[in-house]
Amino acid sequence: MTTETGEGTHTIKEAAALTGLPASTLRYYESVGVIAPVARGESSRHRVYTDADMNLLIGVACLAATGMSVNDMRSYVENGQLGRAAAERQIALLDERAERLAEEARLIKVRRRYVDLKIAYWRAVAAGDDAEAERLAEDARSLVKRLRLVK
Repeated sequence: MTTETGEGTHTIKEAAALTGLPASTLRYYESVGVIAPVARGESSRHRVYTDADMNLLIGVACLAATGMSVNDMRSYVENGQLGRAAAERQIALLDERAERLAEEARLIKVRRRYVDLKIAYWRAVAAGDDAEAERLAEDARSLVKRLRLVK
């Protein structure tokens, strides 16, 4: 995870803005071990994120955006520290995520097709084209069976 954020340190508010993750999520990820405990300021005791912390958080935010579970993110971060020794585990985690994303994309395509059919149906109804409306309704009914199977 090599995205650079600049020099210095960052507050939790800055970290949240840079990663797109709410401060509460940053604290949660720390509490459940997705990320290691963050250093605290000497006097304020507020979290102080280094550039290295930010690089890791940006990577974690990207994993979260893919829908990866907290447990899998924790494993990914832990494996990442092992380097080559954990490469196969990293590949397996990412392969599984890629498969799930492909399935989600397929489901979205079916749902989108259903919505498109319903739009066309109502356009046919509005135009008074009963034969086309019935054909589209039948297409939508057959698609409903596929929608039920994928839930």
